[in-house]
Amino acid sequence: MSRKQKERVRLTALNIFFIVLCFITLIPILYSISVSLNGQNTLLSSDFSFIPKNFSLENYRRVLFGEDILTWLGNSVYLAVVTVSLSLCVAIPAAYCFSRRRFPGRRPILKCLVLLNSFPAVLSMFAVYRLLRPMGLINHRTGLILIYTGTMAVFSLWNIKGYFDTVPVEIEEAARMDGANPLQVVTRIVLPLAKPSIVVTALMVLIYVWNEYIYATTFMTGEENYTLAAGLYALQATEMSGSWPVFAAASITVSIPVLIIFFLCQKHMTSGLTAGGVKG
Repeated sequence: MSRKQKERVRLTALNIFFIVLCFITLIPILYSISVSLNGQNTLLSSDFSFIPKNFSLENYRRVLFGEDILTWLGNSVYLAVVTVSLSLCVAIPAAYCFSRRRFPGRRPILKCLVLLNSFPAVLSMFAVYRLLRPMGLINHRTGLILIYTGTMAVFSLWNIKGYFDTVPVEIEEAARMDGANPLQVVTRIVLPLAKPSIVVTALMVLIYVWNEYIYATTFMTGEENYTLAAGLYALQATEMSGSWPVFAAASITVSIPVLIIFFLCQKHMTSGLTAGGVKG
């Protein structure tokens, strides 16, 4: 067997391996879809079949019209949009300054931000509660927005800064020589080049807010204030009494918006993730 044939066999085997791996990782998702289309709550029974024996869309009808999922969806969308906007508004100017400017205390500040971001957010829950309570922000969406923005702003700063570091300074110098002012250099030169990193960062913040559960259930009470994560938990409060098909249908339904956004932004994912990891 020639070297070229060996290489072809190796690539074919590698492709088959990754295809099989993809199918394995899809099994939980396919299983959830199967449960959501089952007309009977037979998940925990011995006669459950991967292919629904009693095919029904009733679970999706109950989710869309019988539960408060649209209210929870509205709350999550509001929190996600505001948090993503604030995080980017804070992170982009800060990332540019840390990437392009050299000022006293620059490295210690970056190290402190990394150190603070390395601790789990749940450790600061009691302190955050004590800060928000006197301001009347408990059980208020503004309180969650402040928490989410503060949590993700550091990640956003570091991710975007890593991409700014890969943009050649000579491009900005050439723009200045052509008469562009500093604002025009940033808005017309740097930001368009950093679009992949900004899109990826926004998507990461969106996914965090969409799936966040601990703060949403601790600082918000009442079904009208629930986010999707808290609402889904309320649907399945106990393992034995809850309706698993309805829970599966709700989980699939709330995942669709994020999947759509992910596929729309997919072309920016590779360059945004790899270049954002450059050491500053």
